[in-house]
Amino acid sequence: MTEWPWTAPAAGTAETQASRRTRLAGNCKRMAAGLLLLSLSACSFAPDYARPAPLVPATYQAPETPGVSIGNLGWHDFFRRPELQRLIGEALAHNRDIRIASARVAEARAAWRIEGASLYPQLDAVGTGTRGRSLFNLPGAGTTPIDTKQVSAQLSASWEIDFWGRLRNLRDAARWQYLASEEARRAVATSLVAQVANGYLLEREYEERAKLARSSIQTREESLRIMRRRYEVGAGSKLDMTQAQTLLAQARMTLQALEQDQAVNRNAMALLVGHPVTIAPGTLTLLDAPEHPPLPVGLPSELLINRPDIAEAENQLRAANANIGAARAAFFPSISLTGAYGTMSDALDGLFSKGSEAWSFTPTIRLPLFNAGRLKGNLDVAKARRERAVAEYEKAIQSAFRDVSDALVRRRQLQLQIDTTKEMLDAQRERARLAQLRFDNGRSAYLEVLDAQRDLFDAEQSLVQLRRAELASVVALYSALGGGFADDRAFETAPSGNNREQTR
Repeated sequence: MTEWPWTAPAAGTAETQASRRTRLAGNCKRMAAGLLLLSLSACSFAPDYARPAPLVPATYQAPETPGVSIGNLGWHDFFRRPELQRLIGEALAHNRDIRIASARVAEARAAWRIEGASLYPQLDAVGTGTRGRSLFNLPGAGTTPIDTKQVSAQLSASWEIDFWGRLRNLRDAARWQYLASEEARRAVATSLVAQVANGYLLEREYEERAKLARSSIQTREESLRIMRRRYEVGAGSKLDMTQAQTLLAQARMTLQALEQDQAVNRNAMALLVGHPVTIAPGTLTLLDAPEHPPLPVGLPSELLINRPDIAEAENQLRAANANIGAARAAFFPSISLTGAYGTMSDALDGLFSKGSEAWSFTPTIRLPLFNAGRLKGNLDVAKARRERAVAEYEKAIQSAFRDVSDALVRRRQLQLQIDTTKEMLDAQRERARLAQLRFDNGRSAYLEVLDAQRDLFDAEQSLVQLRRAELASVVALYSALGGGFADDRAFETAPSGNNREQTR
């Protein structure tokens, strides 16, 4: 008859303490190796993962420029303006949303480590001391108090054998949640880069529009001086003078509104960057490139790789898939092993004396019989969450395709609007010149000059706004393609940065 590894030697067996320890250690090693091999070869009830088919066309509707997608460029290579690069770098280093996202990554990574630890045996050193008094009622002797003392020192080990893959599925779910948090941080960073770039463009727009407003104010102040002088000498009417005053007041109001918007934009930039910012004067440009540079977008399939929100949604789907396996495994028996080895004595000085050793080994198997539908409910929850994750993944893909398509349409249409506005601006300038000549020659009222100058000023302001909007559409296209963090320099300036590829 084969002896179980944990069977104690029969009474009276001539066996030294050292040989007994050697035999027990060898048996434990063989048993642990066999159980570990059994655990590693355990099955899994998680469904086989298959990436849902993207419900988007194979190509974009807008005409495409051949070449590698700009979404593969890091923001260092896409935004070439040194001032803008400085602002983006400071934002990645100091923005609080990035810090919050980084903390969530660290939290998810620790949760993954916690779930993974359940796969391995737990070993504890346990020391206990007990002292008490009990009362015993002995026949003929009455109640007798008995004092008891006991001290022990043990190594305690416990291990749940993951035969059905429940623990491994929980570990895998935590891992995919961790990777999803990494992608969520990338999404925050991508959005942050776009917001900083748009704030920079707004600063440049307000600067140019304010410059135009100041120039118009100077011109209109001179016109008002002339009209006032004409009125004073009787060569002009008071109506012409008040119309000139109105035109000047409108330009001043526009400048005041621009200065207010510029201050608000700088406050927003300070929130993005993490501290008050100073932006040197400059022109309304973004890429240091021609006015309409080619911007290849690639194929929609590349969004599955470059867009962090899509990658996050897929990782959430993988985590939900693994949770189904854990919920299914909970229906089957769980096997756990608990053992302890140490010494025990009724006095501290005899704790390590000869003959004081003690040990125990307790295998446990637990089979759920009745739980009022709790396990079935957990499985239904896991399946419902997987269905939701599938829908969220498909929605993320469709939203990404829409973002790219919208950015392409806006850029193309804004280019056409800019060309049309330039033509209109040339016409307004000629109109203003002719209206001034007609007024100087006494062939029209000053109201005609007033309308022409007002329309010219509005056209100049509109052109600057359209140029800023066209550059903002470039930023939107770059962000929609998942650009900014496709390379390993993703968070080189951000705290707690991690190489994304190393987590795969």
